[in-house]
Amino acid sequence: MSCVAPGDRLAAVMAGRANVIEMTRAAEDAVLCPRETGGWSHDLRAALAARIARQNGLSDLGTRYSAMIGDAAIADLADPGKDGAAQGLGAVCAFMDGVSVCPRDVTAADLAGLQAAGISDADIVRLCEISAFMAYQARVIAGLKLMQETVA
Repeated sequence: MSCVAPGDRLAAVMAGRANVIEMTRAAEDAVLCPRETGGWSHDLRAALAARIARQNGLSDLGTRYSAMIGDAAIADLADPGKDGAAQGLGAVCAFMDGVSVCPRDVTAADLAGLQAAGISDADIVRLCEISAFMAYQARVIAGLKLMQETVA
């Protein structure tokens, strides 16, 4: 994980958890760079991941995901201050913002809003996969930072 320096004492702790790191990387690849993208390109997935990272105070991770975006037309979606309307993705950005900032407030009406915007059920599931992975990753990073403080 990029938040741990190679010589850091935490690196030794993490060495015993290498399988977790490997599985996290595999999950990241599966969510952000799948073979079957559905309605969400790799660039859009990276933009949404960067957006969620920034909403969770993970600016370095947001920068990392932003660097993966090759399509300038969607690059500004990585900025949580943009609503996605210019790209026709206002409903997607609103949903992703809601589910990443306050998931307990997401209701069936939010899903119905995505459907009303013409988004297929399979693509709604794909959005939820991105959000779920980013929530997991934010928690892993928070845990690593806590461990780093404890070890230091």
